[in-house]
Amino acid sequence: MPTVRISLLRGKQPEYLRELADTVYQAMHEAFDVPVNDRFVMIHQHEPHEFAFDRNYLGGPRSDDFVLIAITIGRPRDGQTKQAFYRRLTALLGENLRIAGEDVMVQITTSESDDWSFGGGRMGVLTRPDALSAN
Repeated sequence: MPTVRISLLRGKQPEYLRELADTVYQAMHEAFDVPVNDRFVMIHQHEPHEFAFDRNYLGGPRSDDFVLIAITIGRPRDGQTKQAFYRRLTALLGENLRIAGEDVMVQITTSESDDWSFGGGRMGVLTRPDALSAN
């Protein structure tokens, strides 16, 4: 049940943005075992004055192709799983969109199932019996 917010500089074509969303989902599906169709990705394009990032802090150099990917996932993943995800994601972004690995920054946040409502005012994941009530 991850949600993904991707921030980047304005100017990319819709096809590029779709491939970006598809690629992030593919890496999550492969490395985090995210289910098929569990895909919620928001892309935010910013003017240069709206997206400040250091071109060299703890990495770099970063170019105008820099993407900041913030992922909120349910259950925590161990460090080895997250490292595999980071590596797979940067490899796929390089292959599919020619984004350099140093232009990819990822931040992962975890949450509990009762931090989510998938609709109808129901709390949690629908496979939980208590998630079916509207309480």
